[in-house]
Amino acid sequence: MIRVGERQARESLDAAVRQACAAAKMSPAQIERTCVGIAGGARSEIAAVVRGLLAEFVGGEIEVVGDMVIAMQAAFGAGPGVIVIAGTGSIAYGRNVKGQVARAGGWGFAISDEGSGHWIGRAAVAASMRAYDEGRTDSASVLFESIMKLWGVSTREQAVVAANGALKVGSTNDFAALLPAVLAAADAGDATARAVLRQAGVELATLAKIVIGRIFADAAAVHVAVSGGVFSNCEVIQQVFYDRLCAECPEVSPRLGVVDPAMGALNLARSGPGAREE
Repeated sequence: MIRVGERQARESLDAAVRQACAAAKMSPAQIERTCVGIAGGARSEIAAVVRGLLAEFVGGEIEVVGDMVIAMQAAFGAGPGVIVIAGTGSIAYGRNVKGQVARAGGWGFAISDEGSGHWIGRAAVAASMRAYDEGRTDSASVLFESIMKLWGVSTREQAVVAANGALKVGSTNDFAALLPAVLAAADAGDATARAVLRQAGVELATLAKIVIGRIFADAAAVHVAVSGGVFSNCEVIQQVFYDRLCAECPEVSPRLGVVDPAMGALNLARSGPGAREE
């Protein structure tokens, strides 16, 4: 919400509520309890704004939590484990048997969110430009052509202008939106794209390792799950993530598949606010 602004957040929430209600064949006014998990939802000021926006569409009790909370619930319920989320942003979040929690990453695009869709898009543009500087124009040509096509530009100079303006408020360009272009280039054999995706897996494994080291130092087994569009759309990242993490943390027990955080939000809404663990 920090990036998109209140107006776009309201429109997105309204659309999500309407879609969910249409699927359930009910009206928003009939909703008795709502739980929504969003990036930044653990911050009281953001939670308050989102709660106010939701109150315009739904009735009953409203609970706003961080996106890692609903993903954690979907993966492990009230039990211990580590969830690593990689979508537009990224974060690793864990809880041990004593109820102690720890997080790593998720501090925003400018300084963190390693391995996320935004990180991948920015890294792909940067790697392509480095290849160009070094005269390796063929090694990143497929990737950069895909990026230019997705951003609707026809020259390298236009792409550079678009990239440098991508973080400005109101920009129509988005590094995270480049993920499909990077995936397509990797599938086409582009070495630069493949290297970026492999490094994303390494970065995400590092986030998980930090959390494990902080609260699972004496654990015989640590269950780890993943969530988010980066993992669900790229098997290479998921494979590199688990390979690196298991090599460095032998106690890790991977949970196969990608967790659907919506199920966690549904479970928390059904259980009521008293069952929340922030």
